[in-house]
Amino acid sequence: MSVRRLAADAIQPRDFAFTPENQAWARTVIAKYPAGRQASAVIPLLWRAQEQHDYWLPKAAIEHVAGMLDMPNIRVLEVATFYTMFNLEPVGKHFIQLCGTTPCRLRGAEDIIKVCRERIGEQRHVTADGLFSWLEVECLGACCNAPMVQINNDYYEDLTPESFNKLLDDLAAGRPVKVGPQNGRRSSEPEGAVNTLTDPALFDGSLVGAWQKRFAEEEAKAKEAAAAKEAADRAEAAKAVENPEPAKPAPTQPALKAADTPAARVADGKEPIHPAEKAKAADATTRLTETVGVAPKTPPAVAATQPVLAPVSDEHKPELLAAPKDGKADDLELIWGVGPKLAELLHKLGVFHFSQIASWNELNLRWIDQNLGAFKGRAVRDKWIEQAAKLASGWRPEKSIGDKPQG
Repeated sequence: MSVRRLAADAIQPRDFAFTPENQAWARTVIAKYPAGRQASAVIPLLWRAQEQHDYWLPKAAIEHVAGMLDMPNIRVLEVATFYTMFNLEPVGKHFIQLCGTTPCRLRGAEDIIKVCRERIGEQRHVTADGLFSWLEVECLGACCNAPMVQINNDYYEDLTPESFNKLLDDLAAGRPVKVGPQNGRRSSEPEGAVNTLTDPALFDGSLVGAWQKRFAEEEAKAKEAAAAKEAADRAEAAKAVENPEPAKPAPTQPALKAADTPAARVADGKEPIHPAEKAKAADATTRLTETVGVAPKTPPAVAATQPVLAPVSDEHKPELLAAPKDGKADDLELIWGVGPKLAELLHKLGVFHFSQIASWNELNLRWIDQNLGAFKGRAVRDKWIEQAAKLASGWRPEKSIGDKPQG
C-alpha cells in the first residue's frame, strides 16, 4: 500500500469544470445507470477529469465530479485516493510508470530505473521543463516483453538502457515514437527466429478429422486387448476343470509340548506353586475325602495340544485403573491378537496402557488371562507382556493390527 494525499494547496487550482465536449460525454455516461445509481459513473468521470487536467487530479475536479453525481465529497475522495491510476499531484507531460515486479527485474528493470534517476531524478519529481516524471508501479501485465514502461496511455516494451534513452530523446524532441516492443519483434511473439506454425500440415487441411482416426485406433486397441484377456481367462477356467488341483490339507497347529505348559512346569517342580494355592487344593481334597469317603481321582493327563494354565487367586491381580491416565488410553489394538471387543473387555477390567501390561509378572498375566472369558488363553499365547514392553518404549508396528510375536 502507498500513502496517497492531495497536492499542496499552493498548487491546487481554485476551480474546475469540464469542457463542453467532456460535459456532454459525462452526461452520456451517467445516463447509462438508473436513477439513484449514478454514483457508478464515478471512475470514468474522474479519469476524464484527470486527462483534461494534464494527467493529474486536483481537489476541485474531485468536488466537481461529486456534485455531478450527487455524492458526498468524501466518497469521491475515497475512490480517488484508493486507485493508483489517479495522480493526485502534477506529473510530467510524459508520465512514465515503470514496472518493477519480478519478471521485469529479472530482465533488466534495474537498468531502466537507473536511466530514470540519471535523466529525471527521484520518483514523483517533475523535470524543470515539465516534460518528464516517473513512478515505479506494480505489474503492468506485459511480462513476456519485460522490461517495460507505460508512458501516459501507451506501453513501451523489450527495453534496454540504449533503446530507453533513445525513446526519451525522441519524446523530448517531439519526434514520433513507436509504441510496443522496442527490439523489432511483433507483439509477444518468440524472440529471435520465428519458427512457430511453419508446418504445412497445419494449414493444408490434412489434419482435419485426424482426431477421429486416432480415437478409433485407440478404441480398436482397447477392444482387442479386452478380447485377448477374456480368451485367456476362459482357457484358464477350462484347464482348471480338466485338471483340478488336489485339496490342500488344513494347516494344523504345532503341538505344545506338555513340558512347556504351566501345569506341567508346576508338576515337574520347575515352577513352584504358590503356598496359598497349594493349601487351597489340600483343603479341598480333605473335605472331599471326609464327605464321600474316597480321595478324588487324579485327572487324566492333559492333551499335549491344549495349554492348560493353573488358576491363580485374586492376590495375583495386577494393578488396575478406574480410568486411563490423563484421560487418554493407549491403542491396545496395536497388540497383535487384540481386537475391538477384547480391547473393550480389557478396559472394563481396568487395563488401559501398554506400561501396565509391560509391568506384569507371569502370575499377573495368568490372572488377567483367566478373566478374559471367551478370549481365555490369548494373553499367554500372544505374549502380551513382550509386545506391550516394545510398545511402551515408543516402538510402533507397520500395521494397525500389530506384529505377530515370533516363536
